[in-house]
Amino acid sequence: MKKSSLYLALLALPFSATAAQTELSTQTVKADFRHTQVQQLPEATTVVGAEQIDARSAEHLEQILSFAPNVNFSSGSSRGRYYLIRGIGERSQFIDPINPSVGLVIDGIDMTGLGAAATLFDVQQVEILRGPQGTRFGANALAGVINITSAEPTRYGEGYVSAKAGNYNSYGLGTAVSGQLSDKLQGRLAVHNYQSDGYMQNDFLGRKDTQDQNELLLRGKLAWQPSADSEVKFTYLYANVDNGYDVFTLDNSRNSLADEPGKDRQETHAASLNVQQKINAATNLEILLTGSKNDTTYSFDEDWVYGRYEKDPIEGINVCIVETCYVDSDKYAFSYFDQYEREFQRDSINLRLLSSPEGRWFNNSTDWVFGLYSMQREEELLRTRRKEASWSEYRNSLDVSSHSLYTELTTAFSETTRLVYGARAENWRNIYSASDNVQGETNEWLWGGKLTLEQDVGFDHMSYLSVARGYKAGGINSSPDISVENREFATEHNNTVELGLKSAWLHDDLTTRIAAFYIQRKNQQVKSSYVVTATPPAFQDYLANAAEGRNYGVELESSWQLSEQLLWSLSYGYLNTKFNDYTYETSGGTFSKTGRAQSHAPEHSGSTAITYKIIPSLSLRLEAEAKDKFYFSDSHDEQATGYVLYHARLSYNKPSFELALSGRNLGNIDTETRGFGGFGNDPRDGWAEHKYVQLGEPRLVMFEGKYKF
Repeated sequence: MKKSSLYLALLALPFSATAAQTELSTQTVKADFRHTQVQQLPEATTVVGAEQIDARSAEHLEQILSFAPNVNFSSGSSRGRYYLIRGIGERSQFIDPINPSVGLVIDGIDMTGLGAAATLFDVQQVEILRGPQGTRFGANALAGVINITSAEPTRYGEGYVSAKAGNYNSYGLGTAVSGQLSDKLQGRLAVHNYQSDGYMQNDFLGRKDTQDQNELLLRGKLAWQPSADSEVKFTYLYANVDNGYDVFTLDNSRNSLADEPGKDRQETHAASLNVQQKINAATNLEILLTGSKNDTTYSFDEDWVYGRYEKDPIEGINVCIVETCYVDSDKYAFSYFDQYEREFQRDSINLRLLSSPEGRWFNNSTDWVFGLYSMQREEELLRTRRKEASWSEYRNSLDVSSHSLYTELTTAFSETTRLVYGARAENWRNIYSASDNVQGETNEWLWGGKLTLEQDVGFDHMSYLSVARGYKAGGINSSPDISVENREFATEHNNTVELGLKSAWLHDDLTTRIAAFYIQRKNQQVKSSYVVTATPPAFQDYLANAAEGRNYGVELESSWQLSEQLLWSLSYGYLNTKFNDYTYETSGGTFSKTGRAQSHAPEHSGSTAITYKIIPSLSLRLEAEAKDKFYFSDSHDEQATGYVLYHARLSYNKPSFELALSGRNLGNIDTETRGFGGFGNDPRDGWAEHKYVQLGEPRLVMFEGKYKF
């Protein structure tokens, strides 16, 4: 895609947010220690509210990420499970456990690396914090955090039933009820199921549902006020995702020939207990206990086809004739199947003391926070793989323990000048073992933090300058074929400088947020992959460290209430990334990516939308989102094609019901969400190397209804 096309698309419609200005100005970032309004938080943060989620008819987190500048995702599964902020993040997981760069938190529960559970039914808001979050979240937040908060229990009775239906045999049905259970106890219950045949046609099996989606969510929440000075909140989350996985084809089409389509499943039981207690006039106590148990299955037809070929006597090339594919074994190509079953157990406790206004230090000028955090994580893998008719098993396990101490202080030098300074010290321990007799242990102390100077510029503008240090723990590569020098990889550090300005204009009808940043990545962790054998292809994956990388860019968000009927909104990100020093060795020699851009880091991205109230109860929303080309991997040079997508939604709202007709990707543009290169997978052309891609959503049209009571 030409860059001019991207710019025109972003200027053709106003930028991306749908909430009215009065709603936007009061959006509160709950991931912050003190629940700060987004316009007053001195860092780059996007808050996506329930109105924006509805405007996209979004079922999953991946469908709203374009609201935030310089945020991307990688599929490699039925949903976007891996997230990248400012070019930093993971793209996939196979054998080895990973320490993620972008944290995912759902109702206070750490769900990092388990993005299939990031469904959006009855969600109040999604916060996307860009930049290192070492003080608040530690090692899982090198690049930032995505914080999802579901709707809270209410003191008054309310509820709704919602339904939607669309093409690809897609439909969803859900309900949520909330209200007072006693004088001091409120509850909320939400249940939702979404199903779709998916977007692939399996020509070999004669099926349209091998990439199907079947996602069930159940969430229960309680809020109890035992006294005027305390509150206890409990959340239980159950998610059962049972999706198909049949996405890669030899011709990059939506017509699969796989005889053994895979699965992408996740079953989650998770809970959190949040206690807030006023100890005295000066100090408040917060306790957060969380636990989750997750079982996942990820499998796929490794050869992507049914695997039997014979020579066409006329064309002189290998083709498959269905009637003879399964009987002519001496003309066999190859047939592989791969499956990864993982069990995750995570438990954590977070104890935090916060000052009240009466407890400020240094002549009533300094707010303070002190906290202790402890986490235990267990992860076990069973990989079963079939090569031809032979099955093999591989197992590994990882036990992680993390214990940290953190603090953050905010000192007001005057009514217009403040300094925020915080730090975190964390002990991170990995104990790793695998069935190939690879064992290892790492134990290290990590530290990060942030120093931010805030300056109010007049009544309606707040500027800030921050310096932050994030970190991601090192670890161990498990493959027995890895050389000794590549067995372990080191901790990555992220040093970020950010300059920002948040403003309100025209009597608060226009708000803007602008941030410029520079990131120095030290010992950058890079997933390296190379082809060991070419026919059929076999790969060696491992994590290594590039000596250094650098990322810089600019981010802009804006919302303008042009009139009572017309809202114009915008999000745009410019991102420039580079490996300053990165070489890796394979059986084919030494390769250098020094000077090349990092993967999944489009230079330009953005979205823009206009919402027009035709009459008070009838609204039309038109939207465009665009993304520049980007590299799929750090070890090969295949790139995703840039694109521009158009969405629309016509909604009719009354106090007791809502009807809507929505469409995403109205131009039916093929988007590429995951890709590979440097190998061939088709014996008919002599295993010639090609670019292979996973395609994103095609055109989706949905009719929706909601009844409120």
